[in-house]
Amino acid sequence: MITFDDAKKILQDKNQEQVLRYFESLDDTAKQELLKQIENINWNDLDKIGSSSQSQRGSFAPPPALSIDEIDGNKAAYEKLGLEAIQKGEVAAVLLAGGMGTRLGFDLPKGCFDVGQTRHLYIFECLINNLLEVVKQAGVYVPLYIMTSEKNDEATKGFFAEHNYFGYDKSFVKFFIQDMACAVDYDGKLLLEEKGRLATSPNGNGGWFTSMVKAGLDKDLHARGVKWINIFAVDNVLQKIADPVFVGATIEGKYQSASKVVRKVEPHEKMGLLCLEDGKPSIVEYYEMSKEMAEAKDLDGSLTYKFGVILNYLFALDKLEQIVNDSLEVHVVEKKIPYIAADGTKVSPTEPNGYKFELLVLDMVHMMDNNLAFEVERKSEFAPIKNLHGTDSVDSARELLKLNNVIL
Repeated sequence: MITFDDAKKILQDKNQEQVLRYFESLDDTAKQELLKQIENINWNDLDKIGSSSQSQRGSFAPPPALSIDEIDGNKAAYEKLGLEAIQKGEVAAVLLAGGMGTRLGFDLPKGCFDVGQTRHLYIFECLINNLLEVVKQAGVYVPLYIMTSEKNDEATKGFFAEHNYFGYDKSFVKFFIQDMACAVDYDGKLLLEEKGRLATSPNGNGGWFTSMVKAGLDKDLHARGVKWINIFAVDNVLQKIADPVFVGATIEGKYQSASKVVRKVEPHEKMGLLCLEDGKPSIVEYYEMSKEMAEAKDLDGSLTYKFGVILNYLFALDKLEQIVNDSLEVHVVEKKIPYIAADGTKVSPTEPNGYKFELLVLDMVHMMDNNLAFEVERKSEFAPIKNLHGTDSVDSARELLKLNNVIL
């Protein structure tokens, strides 16, 4: 742990002395916490301010893909390969669950939200139930790693313990906290969210593997003999996790990574599209696509760029370890950041007032040598909960759960 004098010198050298403005008014615990935060500041992030994070895009082409019909035609073989890998302990799952339920009007971790109507059925419970289907099929448990955030770690762990891990063997479940990144104002000055605490936020969905390594869980992966990691987001209550068919298709095709995708319902649907960019797997956001690219069609009349990602990816562990020390692009994002002003008052801005720094999983996909687009049925594997009502909401997810014979 650095001393106060060490911290003061570091901050003076970086022209960030304002961080210690209230130091003398803090109790000993708060002082130590702030010094720890200062010691862990990633100063390289701040160097990204003003530089263009939107590099010139390359030449696009459709990705290698398996359509639903093609998957069905070879399902038994894929499933056999995938089950063998799972039974050998070669497949693990990572749940990205660092978010809170704020947009749902809910002040607990998002996974704690109850989607049930006549009984309790939590988002976390839906996901565990989906994974338990594979456990029953394979006859073995799949190691599950749950990424939390500083803000929801304690509540998430407590919720799982309170509900007895929803029937999952807790010896196969481990939690880890996502790394945090500092926030700055438009002048590049570090902001305080409390008098003794830097304003921070989780460092984006691309920070999951470095956070695992920092927590020492790479050693656990190797001890268990894991070769493949299936990462997935907390909000899609219908997704299949450690899906043997998905795993088997990836292994059979000798891919380093794979992405579950759904077919766009119309050319300008707001979702990231899987493609090749200069021959490498890539994801292009809907707002980056030209009208011509979005509406381009193949000879069969289907859209050329038709496969939207749903944040359910499979990565080879050995390739992840090769790229973990390579520098993922840091995205500088304008945000509304609550902070403590110079006079000690708390400010909650209504407009963006600074920058946060994020790593994105789409950049990890681009660092892979290849990636398989694996198409799934929307109605059976895509029920995201982003909002309380409307599109991609609790309401729409409930209807899809019912359609899939889940009792609410």
